[in-house]
Amino acid sequence: MISSKSDVKSTTIGANARIWQYVVILENAKIGADVNICSHCFIENDVVIGDRVTIKNGNQLWDGLVVEDDVFIGPNVTFTNDKFPRSKKNEHHMMKTLVKRGASIGGGAVILPGIVIGENAMIGAGSVVTSNVKNNSLVFGNPAKHIRDVDCG
Repeated sequence: MISSKSDVKSTTIGANARIWQYVVILENAKIGADVNICSHCFIENDVVIGDRVTIKNGNQLWDGLVVEDDVFIGPNVTFTNDKFPRSKKNEHHMMKTLVKRGASIGGGAVILPGIVIGENAMIGAGSVVTSNVKNNSLVFGNPAKHIRDVDCG
């Protein structure tokens, strides 16, 4: 289901994807099966989203982001892809960001570029992630710090 109030240019969208109103998806983005993309999201060209991913309202997914299967992205998460952005400059230092299988990112978190968020990791709401997050790790704060391991059983 793709809302008629969305602007979806990509033709690489898996079966049973649900794309709600006011979503913009550029033509080269790859969206998996059984994905739920809530309203007011923007997905740039060089973005790959796996299967069974939930992307809540108000997210922008910029070039260089890979989201593996079964990931949850809470509302208004901020992803970045350039450590040194400048207006009106041709120098773009885009970095790849990877969110591994089963990770959950709480609402309002900020993810700096070039980060790897490990499998089944949990990012607390409002956290600022400035370094890689290990598998099965709960991180929280500004900057986000390891709080404890999470039980994935």
